[in-house]
Amino acid sequence: MTKIRVLNQAMVKEVLSLKDTIATVEEVYRGKARETSTLWPMIFYEFEPGLADMDIKSGWMKGLGIYGLKLVSWYGNNPQQQLPALFGTTMLFDDQTGAPLGIVDAEYITGMRTGAAAAIGSKYLARPDSETLLMVGTGHQALFQILSHLIAIPHLKQLFIYDPLKTANAQDFAAACKERLIQLLDQPKIQEDHSQLRAKIDQLTIQPVEELPAVVGKADIIVTATPSKQPLIQAEWVQPGTHFSCVGADMSGKQEIDGKIFQKARLFVDDRKQAIAVGETELPIKQGLIDESAIQGEIGEVLLKRVAGRLSETDITIYDTTGIALQDLAVTKQVLDAAAKNNIGQVVDL
Repeated sequence: MTKIRVLNQAMVKEVLSLKDTIATVEEVYRGKARETSTLWPMIFYEFEPGLADMDIKSGWMKGLGIYGLKLVSWYGNNPQQQLPALFGTTMLFDDQTGAPLGIVDAEYITGMRTGAAAAIGSKYLARPDSETLLMVGTGHQALFQILSHLIAIPHLKQLFIYDPLKTANAQDFAAACKERLIQLLDQPKIQEDHSQLRAKIDQLTIQPVEELPAVVGKADIIVTATPSKQPLIQAEWVQPGTHFSCVGADMSGKQEIDGKIFQKARLFVDDRKQAIAVGETELPIKQGLIDESAIQGEIGEVLLKRVAGRLSETDITIYDTTGIALQDLAVTKQVLDAAAKNNIGQVVDL
């Protein structure tokens, strides 16, 4: 009889810190570049177009001794039945025996690893003296993005908030931002010294903005995390030296920044095939603005210094992070190990 640990979202929150998640995702990228892990093809199926779909991301991580999958289902009418629109579940298996190791709610892990991924792109591609972040989007992902960047970018001190739907959303988000960042920081029960980061949050200048053109040129780092299908940021607004971490484009047809920006930027991705198929990189290639050779490399190659990232202070850099299964699997193993150490979760016979 096989024993398996099962964790719900509340249990995940008890043991998962963002600082550890950033370190884990960095190792994921290095492992992918070293080819000690394998990313398997993504499966996507629409039960009812525009109303219900699901996708499966999966892979094998030889270095961690695991393989597994994350299955995410989206049913747009669920809220009318008092159910979440989105369900996500990750399953891990031992790569030597095939035995299942854990079943874990994926929602919080997805938020954490996505925030970590974009911040890693900024850490290695933005100018080292970057001080100003423009957050485009105030949805579920925004808070993870901001806290990740505060951890990863040493000199960050000014934050602009823009919401493409309503100015009031940006104003409300900005007003509550510091309190919510502290809550996210203090979520895990595992004790860490947060004094320096708390001070950084306290000193952060936060400003909601109504018009993007006025602030795009002031931002050292721009993070886009929206479901947009048309460019929100135009090429003529962008100043030399700007870095973009593009998060929102995770399925075909999505686009957050003008394709012409790609023509004058150094472009990096988390996975070449996935970025071309469903990422921010997809439409500039389809529109003939660039071709696949515009991709300088994957972020793991930059971390290993096999590929040069930023070459000068004036480079415009883009990191297209579509999200890969290896992030979910590695962070889930981190969570399961911490849960076992702290006797958290339900262990059941399967």
